[in-house]
Amino acid sequence: MSDAFPVIREFRFNEDYQAVIDLWSHSGPGIHVRRSDEPEEILKKLQRDPDLFLVAELDDQIVGAVMGGYDGRRGMMYHLAVAQDYRRHGFARLLVTELEKRLRLKGCIKYYLLVTKENEGAMRFYDANGWEHMDLYVYGKDL
Repeated sequence: MSDAFPVIREFRFNEDYQAVIDLWSHSGPGIHVRRSDEPEEILKKLQRDPDLFLVAELDDQIVGAVMGGYDGRRGMMYHLAVAQDYRRHGFARLLVTELEKRLRLKGCIKYYLLVTKENEGAMRFYDANGWEHMDLYVYGKDL
């Protein structure tokens, strides 16, 4: 790996979808690719706030991705992932910093994320980067 930093840019569906799905699918225990990540669902997401779906690209390869959302009141971060060979080089921090900048520009004052219990590496990352652990129960329901 070079010492270069990746370019952070907006996700482009036709060019990036498969590479991002592959990244998420091989990211370890924390990211679960589900029905909401299928092409038609990602296209719906891009209709709402395409500027909050970011990729990190290095040497024409996607090495990281994050998807954000904002509903006008609160924000969410989904599927932050960096390829195994590129971890611990600040790429996740670059993606998060850019996402936070964009959320602030929309007027977002607080945002959230979900972490699976077995994703200890992610928890360490979030703890080290100013996130507050919230003792909540999370519920979900398929529609």
